[in-house]
Amino acid sequence: MTYAIAQAAERSGLSIDTLRYYERIGLVEPPARDSGGRRSYSDEDLSWLEFLTKLRTTGMPIRMMREYAQLRGPGVEAKRRQILVEHRADVLSRIAELQSCLDTLNYKIDSYCTMTPIQEATA
Repeated sequence: MTYAIAQAAERSGLSIDTLRYYERIGLVEPPARDSGGRRSYSDEDLSWLEFLTKLRTTGMPIRMMREYAQLRGPGVEAKRRQILVEHRADVLSRIAELQSCLDTLNYKIDSYCTMTPIQEATA
């Protein structure tokens, strides 16, 4: 199935401008064009956009995403894997940091639940 740029934007959750930007900087290969010269995105294109969105959501910098995207073809699998392994380590570290923050918030919230009204006034 193919999708016009507006449909691809809606399905991917990205704006039309972002789709064009990703194409311009090499994150996505230029999509096919229909008989009128308009971009025509495939299901495979949308899957790639979904993956890119997950990389962005996890905090991967655009420059790393570009490096990963430019590694296409046979013989580059090890480098692609290494980029993802390193990024996973960063994500796990951030998750641990956020979990520590959440633990602190939960502790504070629980402490307010056990306070008497007089203690609350001084907290």
